[in-house]
Amino acid sequence: MDASDDAPTLRALLRRRDLALRLEGEPKDLAPGALDRPVRWVHSSDLADPTPFLSEGLALLTTGTQFLGVSDTNHADDSAVEAYVRRLHARGVVALGFGTEVVREGIPQALIASCRAIGMPLFEVPYRTPFIAVARANAEAVAAQAYARRSWALAAQRAIALAALRPDGLGATLAELARQLDTWVGLFDASGVLTREHPAHGLDPAVRDELQAEVGAVLRRGARAGSALHIGDTPFSLQTLGRGGHLRGVIAIAAGELDQEGRGVVTAVIAMAGLAFEQNQGLSRARGMLRAGLVQSLLADDSTLARRISRDLWGPLPTAPVTIAVTEVVASRVDAIAELLELRADERRGALFFGRGTFENAGEGFVVVVPSTDESVLVELAERFELALGLSAPAGYDGFAEGVRQAQVALRSSTGAGLRRYGDVARGGVLAALATDEARVLARSALAPLREHDAAHGTALIDTLRAWLDADGSHEASARALGVHRHTVRARIGLAERVLGRDLGTFAARAELWAALRALGDG
Repeated sequence: MDASDDAPTLRALLRRRDLALRLEGEPKDLAPGALDRPVRWVHSSDLADPTPFLSEGLALLTTGTQFLGVSDTNHADDSAVEAYVRRLHARGVVALGFGTEVVREGIPQALIASCRAIGMPLFEVPYRTPFIAVARANAEAVAAQAYARRSWALAAQRAIALAALRPDGLGATLAELARQLDTWVGLFDASGVLTREHPAHGLDPAVRDELQAEVGAVLRRGARAGSALHIGDTPFSLQTLGRGGHLRGVIAIAAGELDQEGRGVVTAVIAMAGLAFEQNQGLSRARGMLRAGLVQSLLADDSTLARRISRDLWGPLPTAPVTIAVTEVVASRVDAIAELLELRADERRGALFFGRGTFENAGEGFVVVVPSTDESVLVELAERFELALGLSAPAGYDGFAEGVRQAQVALRSSTGAGLRRYGDVARGGVLAALATDEARVLARSALAPLREHDAAHGTALIDTLRAWLDADGSHEASARALGVHRHTVRARIGLAERVLGRDLGTFAARAELWAALRALGDG
C-alpha cells in the first residue's frame, strides 16, 4: 500500500481491498474532487433525517431501513429519497455508503439517481464488511495522517532551528521554511521593501507589486496581526514581526489556510525571526559604528587598518580599481538600506564594502565601495529604494578621499533617482558644477536688481549684459548683436553698474555675473 492509500479520503477507502467497497456509477459523474475530499469520520444511521446528529466532512453508512417502502418500480416516493440526499449534502456529508443484503438487495434506484443528480459519491458496502470495519479503516487513516503531520512538524522545526545557527540565520530560516512548506516565502522590512525571498524571483512582478502594496498597508496600521488575502489565484498569509507600534517587518507566505502543524512551524519561524530582529538591533548598531570608523580611516588615504579589520570580519576589501558611491538617505530608510547592503556584502564576500559617512556641506549617508567591473549592487540599491547615487571615477585606495569628493560632486549634480557618474559631470567642465540649486539661488539674488529694473522701467539691462559679456566687453560687437548703437550699449552698461553698485571694468565682477547667467541658463 502506497502513501496515498493512507490518506483519510473516500478514494483511500475504496482502494482498501479488505473492505471490498464498490463505487456506484463512474467517477466522472461526481462533483470535481469528490473522491479526494478528506473524510473526517465515518458514522452509521438509518434515521430518515440523521442530519441533527451529523457533522460536516463525514461519510454516512446506512442499511436502508428508512427506504423499506421505496420500490424501484414505483416512483411515487422518489421525492422523499431526493429530499433525504439533499439534506445530507447540505449538512456537508461527503459520501453515502449503502450496506446491501441486510434489509434489501442492491441499492434503491431512487437513491442512485438522487446521489448522481447532485454529484454525491454513493458506494456499496457488501454484507461481509461490517460498518465498524469501514469506520476503523478511516480512523486508522486519520491517525496515520495526524502522526505523519506531527512527525513532519517536529522534523521541520528541527531543520529550521539548525538553519537559524547559520551565518545568515534569518535568511537560512526563511529558506528552510519555504522548502518545508514547498512554497514561496518573502520577508519585507519595516519600510515595506522585499529584502529576502525564497525561491528567488518566485512571484510574477504584478503579483509582487500588489503584495508589496498590501504589506505597506499592514505596516502603516502598525498593529501586530496575521492576515490572509488572495492576489489573483494565489493565496497569501501575512505575519507581522515585532511589537505593536514597533513593527520590524512582515513575513509573507504563498499559501492559504494551514493546518495546525503548519501553523505551528510558521509560529516558530515568526518567533525566531522576531527574536533575531531584536537581538541583531544592538549588533547592527555596533557593526555600523565599526564600518563608519573604517570609512573615516579610508578617507585618510591609509587603507592598512581597514584592510586588516575588514579581512577578519567581512572578507577583503574590493579589489582596486574601485567605484566609490555615496548617497544621502532619510533616517526612516537607514536600517532597511543597511540590512540590504549587509546581506549583499555577505553574499559577495570581498566584493562589497560600505559604511556610514558625513559629507561635506551635506548630511549623513552611505559610502559604498564595489569593484569598477561590477556595479550591479549600486543599480539594485538605486532601483529598490529610489535613491540618487553619485559615483566616482575608478580609483585606488590611496586616492579614496578624492574618490568620495568626486562621488559627492556627482551626487549634487543628480536630478533624480539613479546613478550619476563623476565622469559625466567632469565632461561638462568646471562650469557643470554651477548646475546646483545653491548656485541658482545665488544667481537669482545677484541678478535680481537688473530684472526688477527691467520690469519697472522697460529697460533691457539683462539682455544687454548677456550680449556684452559674450562679446568680451566689446561695445561694438554687442551693439551689432543687439541691433542698437554702441553708445546705447555703453549707456546701458553704465546704468547696470549703478543698479548693481559694481564696477564692471574688473574681471571678477564680470566673471561672477557671467557665471550667474550660466547657472540660470541665461548665459
